Amino acid sequence: MRFERSSVAGEPVSGDGPVGLENLLAASARGDEQAFARLYDLTSSRVYGMVLRVIRDAAQAAEVTQDIYLEVWRQAARFDSDKGAVLPWLLMIAHRRAVDRVRSAQSAVVRDDKYAVLTEERPYDSVSEQVQTSLDAQRVRKVLSDLTPAQREAVSLAYFGGYTHSEVAELLKIPLGTVKTRIRDGLIRMRDALGVLS
Repeated sequence: MRFERSSVAGEPVSGDGPVGLENLLAASARGDEQAFARLYDLTSSRVYGMVLRVIRDAAQAAEVTQDIYLEVWRQAARFDSDKGAVLPWLLMIAHRRAVDRVRSAQSAVVRDDKYAVLTEERPYDSVSEQVQTSLDAQRVRKVLSDLTPAQREAVSLAYFGGYTHSEVAELLKIPLGTVKTRIRDGLIRMRDALGVLS
């Protein structure tokens, strides 16, 4: 349903007076779109003003006002004139909807802030990291120096030189099985030594 303002001028917008807001609402409850459009024309500036005072954002206030009138269109049959007049009923709905929007926006901000705190990258001490890396390198050099010359040579070529086991065998002119044994034994000794040093 589209709401378009009609050219109603000079008619009061409070109570049910001569324009009969109660009659317009009752007709709206029966599906009379023209009556609803007239009700909208007579009350929307007051409803929008109420919402704007609570929300303090014109675009959101306009959106909430539109939602309010959709609710009024759906709920028109539930209005009980014995409990009050139409305009105060509309303003009560408007106030409730505006407060709900503000609370929802505040909850979203709190939720976003919590998420930002949880996902924020923690600063780290790059100097400390560099020192640790340097210490680790020193430990590896120390352990390498404790290997037999044959193990050290095979491990160094394979892991620091980037050669495959077959290439190490060719470079050292020894069988592939011997290279694999030296590398395996050297790595076991390094693992054990590094474990003890930690």
